[in-house]
Amino acid sequence: MDLFTISLPVYLQGSINKLRMLLTEQANVDLHMTAGKKNTAVGVEYHVIESQHIGCKAQLPQFQLHRDGPTLYKSAAEAIAEYVISELESQMLASIIRKKYRKNPSMEAAVIERYCYELLNGKEWDGLGNRFHEGDRKRRKGKVSEELEKYLAEQTELNIEGFITFRLLSYRTELIEIVEYALDEYVLDKQYQEFISLLKYFVQLQETKVPFVHLLHKGGHDFTIYNESFQIIEPKPPADRIVAEMLETEMNIEDMVISSLISLSPKQITVHTRHPELSVIRTIETIFDGRVKVCVQCSACTSTLDEWVQP
Repeated sequence: MDLFTISLPVYLQGSINKLRMLLTEQANVDLHMTAGKKNTAVGVEYHVIESQHIGCKAQLPQFQLHRDGPTLYKSAAEAIAEYVISELESQMLASIIRKKYRKNPSMEAAVIERYCYELLNGKEWDGLGNRFHEGDRKRRKGKVSEELEKYLAEQTELNIEGFITFRLLSYRTELIEIVEYALDEYVLDKQYQEFISLLKYFVQLQETKVPFVHLLHKGGHDFTIYNESFQIIEPKPPADRIVAEMLETEMNIEDMVISSLISLSPKQITVHTRHPELSVIRTIETIFDGRVKVCVQCSACTSTLDEWVQP
């Protein structure tokens, strides 16, 4: 007995076997019977039809629609939702970006796509690491699965492209919001990079005032500046009024150490840190191009940093 058919557009034919595998594996989890030590789906088979469709066929009498139907629809919805999130989400985001900004050639679509990807998969959020991304992905998948389950319980023909376009409005709205947030991040980062370039240019024009400073990174955003004799140098705002105003307007509070370094204008900076990958340290290297040496452990800082460094 044929239960339902799933149709894919031509451009997705290359991944049809992945969808069939997802459907089969999910059915083996949700609809199974034990035959010795082997678990097999209860009278359900997914097969490819003409490279563009997947048919779901029930084998009677193992499968009973009144008993197994709801579980089957839920199982199929879970599998198709996984396919949508893993295979189609990035394409949907790219399509939204192209349509939204096609009249604005200054927008770098590929860069905004990367920002979207990092928001959904890459960057850590408040120290949660992958736990945030896994939870958020599960929530998006659940939103898609819920709509699919209701649809399959009522219909026997599922056109993936049409379903995404006309039935997943809430999910598509969320993707649009992600694109808009990514654009905001893109614009802010671009402005910040332009600001950093201006500071770098100013530093290159500025005469050096002191020969050498040590910058000790105690952890987090806590820095202390020392001279070549390891005596503390009190931070000072830049003497140049324009630069001082730029820093006050643009710099984040955790990066204000840069303001002090610009004021001192050292010929050479040694940054002592256990976390050389931090963005503020990379920014210092960019602004004071060629003047910065990063030290992760030396005789001058080992005991001090080991005592102060924050876990």
